[in-house]
Amino acid sequence: MLDIIRPLKYILKHKGIAMQKDSKIFVAGHRGLVGSSILEYLKQQGYTQLIAKTRNELNLLSSSAVEDFFSTYRPEYVFLAAAKVGGILANNTYRADFIYENLAIQNHIIYNAYKYGVKKLLFLGSSCIYPKNAPQPMGEDVLLTSELEYTNEPYAIAKIAGIKMCESFALQYGCDFVSVMPTNLYGNNDNFDLETSHVLPALLRKMHLAKLLEQKHIQGLERDTGLNGTDLQEYLARFGIEDSQVSIWGDGTPRREFLHVRDMAEACVFVMERISFKDLATTCAPQIRNTHLNVGYGDDVSIYELATLVKDIVGFNGKLVFDSTKPNGTPQKLMDTSRLNKLGWQAKISLREGIESVYRHYLNKQKEIL
Repeated sequence: MLDIIRPLKYILKHKGIAMQKDSKIFVAGHRGLVGSSILEYLKQQGYTQLIAKTRNELNLLSSSAVEDFFSTYRPEYVFLAAAKVGGILANNTYRADFIYENLAIQNHIIYNAYKYGVKKLLFLGSSCIYPKNAPQPMGEDVLLTSELEYTNEPYAIAKIAGIKMCESFALQYGCDFVSVMPTNLYGNNDNFDLETSHVLPALLRKMHLAKLLEQKHIQGLERDTGLNGTDLQEYLARFGIEDSQVSIWGDGTPRREFLHVRDMAEACVFVMERISFKDLATTCAPQIRNTHLNVGYGDDVSIYELATLVKDIVGFNGKLVFDSTKPNGTPQKLMDTSRLNKLGWQAKISLREGIESVYRHYLNKQKEIL
């Protein structure tokens, strides 16, 4: 028992240092869905020394490049939002890439954050860390209690390793490294590539293309896809897009929770400004584990309900056809966010409001191509 309690006493001696408006803050993955939103929100909140590097400027897969960066720039705070991400198809197809790249990125950043004295680091995980058949809603304590969903197991294992790495560096060295686990995220800077995207942006784009096809708006289809003629026809057929119907993977019964990335960015900054590892360790004593925080909206919908909502927002009049020969993935993934809610944060943007906003942004982007 003493060996378990001793690290907690050590951590409690180290009070977290709050970010200042002129603190040097590194946002890793600033071009991604979450990272770009965090960077934008930090700017809006008046933070002035924000560090962001493109992939060409900083290769996060290179240990020497990451160490050189930390040695040169000496960031005080780090948002670790960089990751290789994708939907069920990408996760299941590129299994080796997902586990290797994510492990490499987080290992390099977390270790160098410790080595170069970063005051605080926030690591972003994913709800897929939880068991396939976890009780709903999923609390932080169900981590590692049973098997993962096979289709995204490599990605999930990498993210679990990141959580435990932050937790372990905090326990052994007193680092103020904390982890947040977002539910399914969506937003303006989402990935709409039908090969690699998550379910919501994929549905939105498929419905949009089907609507253009329904309207015989060939120019719009060519502009959106960059294809024409037979190539365009084959592309649409490949993803089950017709003028009278859209094909969707699975039987429509799995339930998913969705959080707008603006809410996620606010949650990340909230945690970085107000919550330290010592606060989370205290709630987990005497056995300090599962110190991460769930971040979610607090409600979920079935894929059928989501597809119907997207269809209505886009204005597609055709049918929805669910392909039960394709995998469903985890039956349900609803996050228990009570721990974070009790600490003072709550999501604000409803699903309909959020999807409408994303679709408006998508349409405006299409107009910019003209």
